[in-house]
Amino acid sequence: MLGAAWLALSDLPTPPFRAALWKMLGLTLLLLLLAWLGLQALVLHFAVWPSQPWIETSVAIVSGVGFVIGLGFLIGPVSALMAGLFSDDVAAVVEETHYPFDPPGTPLSLGTSLMGTLGFTATTILVNLVCLVLLLVPGVNLVAFFIGNGYLLGREFFEAAAARHGGVERARSLRRENAGLVLVGGFVIALFLAIPIVNLLTPLFAMAFMTHLYKRVAGSVPVAD
Repeated sequence: MLGAAWLALSDLPTPPFRAALWKMLGLTLLLLLLAWLGLQALVLHFAVWPSQPWIETSVAIVSGVGFVIGLGFLIGPVSALMAGLFSDDVAAVVEETHYPFDPPGTPLSLGTSLMGTLGFTATTILVNLVCLVLLLVPGVNLVAFFIGNGYLLGREFFEAAAARHGGVERARSLRRENAGLVLVGGFVIALFLAIPIVNLLTPLFAMAFMTHLYKRVAGSVPVAD
């Protein structure tokens, strides 16, 4: 587990990852910015405030800060979306770099990948909305965040890595057989997700990490070892 996490971290700054890193980071920041601007516009447009300008200014500042905090909970759903867009690219780089003697994985069809990504993203949004509501309950919010995101992200990224070698059903079966290991791996991703700024790289780290974890489950050893 620690070896797989370390390999994933060491992969992030390497040249093969840079193209995916910049595309993923740029798109993630764009989505978060658009969400923030949209929420701000809704508050200022639909809410009815007294005519004093200072009240509108104060509300804009408070809501802006509040939405920035709330957007931290959207990193999980955005990571889920990024997984569907870039998971095969990241997994292919990991496999070519660390497991060159293994048979290469086969990307899923666009339709299968898109449907799975949309459904998983919707579920992740729902879970993180619940976590956001629980933000006011000390202790419970952190537990809900780690359990919810740990389970969902661990499941999604492990299955994305495994599905390249046997299809979706085989990936789900393998994930169930290794449920404990995948859950702990999901908690590692959730811990990465909880680190401000760094968490913008969650999709890249998570896919690389789960590709290494899948390879360990399959009995492969990276050439770097």
